[in-house]
Amino acid sequence: MEKIVPTKQQPTIPQNVTGDALKKAIFLIVTIQEGQKNLKKVKSFLSGVSALQRAIGFRDPAAQLTCVTGIGRKAWDLLFGAPRPHHLEVFKEIKGAKHTAPATPGDLLFHIRSDRQDLCFDFALQILKALGDSVKVEHEIHGFRYHDDRDLLGFVDGTENPATKKDRKVAVVVDEEQDAEFAGGSYVITQKYLHDLEGWEKLKVEHQEKIIGRTKLEDIELPEDQKLSVDGKPSCAHNSLNSIEVDGVEMDILRDNMPFGNVSEKEFGTFFIGYAAQPAVTLQMLHNMFIGRPEGNYDHILDYSVAKSGNLFFCPTQTFLDEIED
Repeated sequence: MEKIVPTKQQPTIPQNVTGDALKKAIFLIVTIQEGQKNLKKVKSFLSGVSALQRAIGFRDPAAQLTCVTGIGRKAWDLLFGAPRPHHLEVFKEIKGAKHTAPATPGDLLFHIRSDRQDLCFDFALQILKALGDSVKVEHEIHGFRYHDDRDLLGFVDGTENPATKKDRKVAVVVDEEQDAEFAGGSYVITQKYLHDLEGWEKLKVEHQEKIIGRTKLEDIELPEDQKLSVDGKPSCAHNSLNSIEVDGVEMDILRDNMPFGNVSEKEFGTFFIGYAAQPAVTLQMLHNMFIGRPEGNYDHILDYSVAKSGNLFFCPTQTFLDEIED
């Protein structure tokens, strides 16, 4: 029989970072327990995570089950060594005069999305069943879409998110010199925020709008002179501080934030997740929020929404994960 020879190299397949926003999500962050046995178990699982996704997602393709896997700096060094994604660093605490963005433990991120909560749940269940005592769960957040894509504070979240598939590629590493080996991957920063809804709801709607920088009902951006400003400084409205320009070009990230909550324990808020081709853009946004622009001119949404976690991960391509060898 004549030997079959491939005619061209198969393209690199990215993870589904730029996929559509779906109705349900589970954010699972774990740390790897010490020991080579645990590292080997984790490495073996990562090589088969796409197969697990296909097996569970096959039950209802229309529900669009996906999972984006992220790897932290410490875990990358232990699992893969060099080379390492150029911008992959440990998330560092950002301490402002009044509020702090903490840095918390986390080696692996599993961002599970679907239009069906049961598929998300089953996927998370199978992840932890496979990894067993080789990992410790740091965060398990069950997210949901709230009304017309609103945060629990009542405002639409992600209005300025890149809308088209082409625009959403701001989240993907291009074939640049520093990260050429990791083109198609993405950097992601995550934070868990808890809301003081009682305090927030005591504010007049007009003041809430000044803090956010948009109208609450219509979701229309306010003129700069109508946004919150303190002591004659530039606007410290949330959307103004999250606007980053470099040489006159606005720099975007791709958010897939989700509300979450436990009503009886009064623990509810937003899980922030921001994908970018370089983490510097997201980190600058957080610096503006917590330190201020200028310093001290912080984001007053932080008076009612407290950051409880902070992590930075790199999400390699699906091809990279599939080709992992023990």
